[in-house]
Amino acid sequence: MASSDGIRIPSRLPLLLTHEGVLLPGSTVRFSVDSPRNMHLVSQRLLRGTSLKSTIIGLIPNTRDPEHDTDDLPPLHKIGTAGIAVQVVGSNWPKPHFTLLITGLCRFSVSGLLKERPFVLAEVEQLDKLEQYTTPAPQGVTTDDGELGELSEKFYQTAVQLLGMLDMSVPVVAKFRRLLDSLPRETLPDVVASMIRTSNKEKLQVLDAVSLEDRFKTALSMLTRQIDGLNLLQKTRKKSPDNEKRVLSVRKGGVFPGRQFNVDEEDEDDGDDTSVLERKIHAANMPEAALRVCLKELKRLKKMPQSMPESALTRNYLDLMVELPWSKNTKDCLDIRSARTLLDNDHYAMEKLKRRVLEYLAVRQLKTSLKGPILCFVGPPGVGKTSVGRSIARTLGRGFHRIALGGVCDQSDIRGHRRTYVGSMPGRIINGLKTVAVNNPVFLLDEVDKLGKSLQGDPAAALLEVLDPEQNHSFTDHYLNVAFDLSQVLFIATANTTATIPPALLDRMEVLQVPGYTQEEKVEIAHRHLIRNQLEQHGLTPQQLHIPQDTTQAIISRYTREAGVRSLERKIGAICRAVAVKVAEGHRVAKTEASVPEGPLEQGDKAAAPPEMPIVIDHIALTDILGPPLFEMEVSERFILPGVALGLAWTPLGGEIMFVEASRMEGEGQLTLTGQLGDVMKESAHLAISWLRANAKTYQLTNMVGGPDPLEGTDIHLHFPAGAVTKDGPSAGVTIVTCLASLFSSRLVRSDVAMTGEITLRGLVLPVGGIKDKVLAAYRAGVKRVILPQRNQKDLEELPANVRADLDFVTAANLDEVLNAAFDGGFPGTDQAHTPPQLSSKL
Repeated sequence: MASSDGIRIPSRLPLLLTHEGVLLPGSTVRFSVDSPRNMHLVSQRLLRGTSLKSTIIGLIPNTRDPEHDTDDLPPLHKIGTAGIAVQVVGSNWPKPHFTLLITGLCRFSVSGLLKERPFVLAEVEQLDKLEQYTTPAPQGVTTDDGELGELSEKFYQTAVQLLGMLDMSVPVVAKFRRLLDSLPRETLPDVVASMIRTSNKEKLQVLDAVSLEDRFKTALSMLTRQIDGLNLLQKTRKKSPDNEKRVLSVRKGGVFPGRQFNVDEEDEDDGDDTSVLERKIHAANMPEAALRVCLKELKRLKKMPQSMPESALTRNYLDLMVELPWSKNTKDCLDIRSARTLLDNDHYAMEKLKRRVLEYLAVRQLKTSLKGPILCFVGPPGVGKTSVGRSIARTLGRGFHRIALGGVCDQSDIRGHRRTYVGSMPGRIINGLKTVAVNNPVFLLDEVDKLGKSLQGDPAAALLEVLDPEQNHSFTDHYLNVAFDLSQVLFIATANTTATIPPALLDRMEVLQVPGYTQEEKVEIAHRHLIRNQLEQHGLTPQQLHIPQDTTQAIISRYTREAGVRSLERKIGAICRAVAVKVAEGHRVAKTEASVPEGPLEQGDKAAAPPEMPIVIDHIALTDILGPPLFEMEVSERFILPGVALGLAWTPLGGEIMFVEASRMEGEGQLTLTGQLGDVMKESAHLAISWLRANAKTYQLTNMVGGPDPLEGTDIHLHFPAGAVTKDGPSAGVTIVTCLASLFSSRLVRSDVAMTGEITLRGLVLPVGGIKDKVLAAYRAGVKRVILPQRNQKDLEELPANVRADLDFVTAANLDEVLNAAFDGGFPGTDQAHTPPQLSSKL
């Protein structure tokens, strides 16, 4: 069939000889070329060409056996396909070759060879209309009437019949259907032959069918053979279910050759199983958007063969959607009186946290549609942040779930993985909801200040949506890909410090400080909770072991020094284990021997007589069990020389006391700082030196030989003990000034004074943070007077009443008041510092 006027290919085409397959017009096939002629064609024509014309080449099937191929040009097949090179990829492994992605345009016949090397160039004649493969079919236009029209209609109906026997949920089959409806009828034989499973010999027959009528007949016989084979296979399967399934190879739109799918796998899932799942989906009472997604996935699951991997993934997804508590919730216990009693029984002190929970209950009584608050408990370890979260859940009558965030560095832990990944799963939020099975639990986000960050994303940023009351009503997990309402969840985060929490995340939470306990509070906690729990864990009873309050105070002051009670609980556990040994030995002896008087209680004692009950732990027994005291009241013993002062520091573990020591020797006025100090603390030391030198005459400060400049001929060494611990912050300024003033005046600082505050070059004392933790640390260390910045006086209201009564607080606005309070009898020159100088007239 001669070409009519219209789009035409070049009359001279470079020819690519292919062994791998046959390219038909309208299809796209990937070829690998490595022969010298084909390599030259790619490198000299395709890679160097700059116009669209240079990408059009001719493909001629090479019918010679590849094993007996030589450098001589083989006999060329009479018909070829002109194609356009869509993609060219080169590689050197395992040998140099190019991979071409070529789309067939039309048939051509070879009129004559122009050259054979370095690649084949031939004169060609176009045989097909190029527009029919590049232009969509107009609505209602078919081939000519008559025999050809009847043949094309029969071919179309046969192709539709084959499609009806295939699974339309497979993307390749759906593509086949769309092409069948959109392409002109005269192109269908080429497209269908390229998509169904046929041999290269059969494709050659279609390629050689230049007449449209012959082409329809050739392709129609292939379709008929496929349908007959499918019908026979279905009959065989009914008789023998274990028969191996026939596989039909289909190219996805002619692009990926060899793509295979099962043509006879009509979905044979267990009907009862899917019907039960469908009933569960409707009974889950999920939102409309989630229900539509579930029904769509269920429809796909019904059509999907069970042997397909995606079937199991879809089933797991639907099971999760059904198990999520879309509308299941628990009714809150809103009795404030019983809630207060329960909280008081579970936790001693912690009044601020209890008050916040009771406020939430009160508001819930007045407004039922209240969103869950986002709370953040910040405090040192061991003060009960996690346990109070569990008590809040029990008080409200809600489910409780703890999510440990320490070290999490992948945002998928929060948001989940997309279902396109192998091994994908929902995030911890959705998994937690599935575990508690209600949509209004208490979620404890533990250690939110220890979140990591990596190439997999920032989990702290993913938490922004979870912890935002304006956004979490439509939280979207990547695995679910539908919104879930988190607005009724009560989120409680815990942290040791807010310094490492991103500001945007911290802004979304209501921060409640949980300070350390006083010694009196620890004694109460020990006798209310810790001792009882340890007795139960070690199989003892109060009739077997008794720990007096003075013994508990000795454990707290001499064996533990912490803000929380974890070490205290461990020490009580050690006592219980030692007593358990004595009790167990006494039981054994009582069965075999008569009772004899009990000797003193020692950890390694092997006395034969059973002990008298209850065993009372006194100070002697405490030393036998726990060993020598770990901490001593060393504050007064350190103040034996001038140049020592006691400061107060804050750490994420609570408040700490901090000694500052100074010494001087002959030198050139240099200042040496040791103790792993940060830049801010080093600047505080230089500030202190400058202020003291400027006011040396006022305060009668001298150097080693009595000179008015304290640094003249003198080197100063300032040391902060515990040199292995890094220290930084501005609150040591007043302590450094007091230490150096003691050194330069050769006077001792009061041994019962501790201080904190930032200084300026003008001698002002600025406020600092962590006052409650610092004061409690001073109280634990036996300090009697605490010097604080005047603007921190408001923080004293948070201290327990007994601490305020036992300590003498001095609030200072400037360094004059600090020095006056730090030394017995005041500091020389303090009174004169405020007296204006007397000026005499020279007139």
